Amino acid sequence: MAKMGIPRILHKPSSETIEHLSMPSKEQANRGIRLPEIGFGTWNYRGGVEPLRAAIECGARLIDTAESYGTEEIVGEAIKGRRHQVFLATKVLPRNFRRHDLIAAAERSLRRLGTDHIDLYQLHWPNLAIPIEEPMRGMEELVDAGKVRFIGVSNFSVRDLVNAQAALSRQRIVVNQVRYSLIERTIEGGLLEYCQKNGITVIAYSPLATGLGNIRAADPEGVLRRAAEASCKSEAQVALNWCIGHENVIAIPKACSVEHVVENMGASGWKLGAELARLLEDRIRYRRRGTLEMCARRAVRWGMQMLGHCQ
Repeated sequence: MAKMGIPRILHKPSSETIEHLSMPSKEQANRGIRLPEIGFGTWNYRGGVEPLRAAIECGARLIDTAESYGTEEIVGEAIKGRRHQVFLATKVLPRNFRRHDLIAAAERSLRRLGTDHIDLYQLHWPNLAIPIEEPMRGMEELVDAGKVRFIGVSNFSVRDLVNAQAALSRQRIVVNQVRYSLIERTIEGGLLEYCQKNGITVIAYSPLATGLGNIRAADPEGVLRRAAEASCKSEAQVALNWCIGHENVIAIPKACSVEHVVENMGASGWKLGAELARLLEDRIRYRRRGTLEMCARRAVRWGMQMLGHCQ
């Protein structure tokens, strides 16, 4: 029986939700749920309802938001009458990781989204000041109550993932959402391999590096442009296809116009040639943070969280 008086919600079979896709998809964490290779991210989104609805029509039916983005309401408006077509993901802030705060945050997100359940609920960042058992208890209660279908995390390291999974008694972590692009490849230092070996889907956010101009700045030889010409695709499509060409990786680019939605969808359904992929990887400058830098960043974040200065 669900605790805290949370009523249990019963859903239609999963075959009526996300399995009927119009673009290639990947299985999520061996759970029998398939997600589109390209979804829709809404961080810093200002495009209104139409691009979101166009994405759903095109098959990009994974829509990702968060309580901190300020976009849950517009996502809720966009999915009215289409909820059964959408795999809906949102996130809870670290400041709400206490069990009762997490449940309350989920209820607020449900109201803003105008739905009775969240398909994927994610811890937005690790909170090193609150024991991981706290939010994971709340997560499992939400699953038991039918308010959440799957549990995920975002920006978690291998150590964070191990600890988070150990804190769960009945559920599995199915997703880790992390920054990944041609010029930000820190997860290749071990996190990507860990997720692949443990059946955790990697959702790549900022797969276009928050703007193609940032990739071009790291590409003085114009390799991306040449790869796009050789593939008869746009530069954005090549950069996205490079991301989703990795095992267990899907991408959630943002698109503030219907035109960009359609362009992003064109990154799916084909495979970048191996030689072109190697050229992109070898010739475009990228960042891969090392262990010392990651430990230093972790220590700073822990200190800020202990002082209450970090959400």
